[in-house]
Amino acid sequence: MDDVKEQSTSDRLLKAGKYLTFELGNEIYGLEILKVQEIIGMMNVTRVPKTATYVRGVINLRGKVIPVIDLRLKFGLEAKPDTERTCIIVVKIEVKQLEMTMGIIVDEVSEVLDIQTSQLEETPSFSSNMNTDYLLGIGKVEEKVIMLLDIDKVLSNAEEAELLNIANKEEK
Repeated sequence: MDDVKEQSTSDRLLKAGKYLTFELGNEIYGLEILKVQEIIGMMNVTRVPKTATYVRGVINLRGKVIPVIDLRLKFGLEAKPDTERTCIIVVKIEVKQLEMTMGIIVDEVSEVLDIQTSQLEETPSFSSNMNTDYLLGIGKVEEKVIMLLDIDKVLSNAEEAELLNIANKEEK
């Protein structure tokens, strides 16, 4: 039993650090700052036919074509028109031991927070058929509850492969 508690504590230590926080609807999410490459304002996104509804398309970022997903749609939230606060967070994810750059559209970027170990909670257990692997844990800062994303696990392997394929096709 102590091994389980010790493992849980060491996992939480790994999660403490700086997080870029952003909003989707009424919820606040956090991304490990080391995964964030840059934040850009909304720009024209070229739709790619026959892709999942959450795949907004691709953008040309300084000569490199990168896929862009709408995180609202990926998380099953209602679609919402872009505003002046809507932006794209460019992140690096690991796909089959390769690094891939992609953009995620969020409602609004908030701030960078330094989340301490004492402010972290394990991801709560929901029903067994609910996948929460994409959550590192929950951060509690002042009165805010922040869902900390493991951006490498937000997409399934098949979804990552689809994005890689889209980016590769569009670059040619």
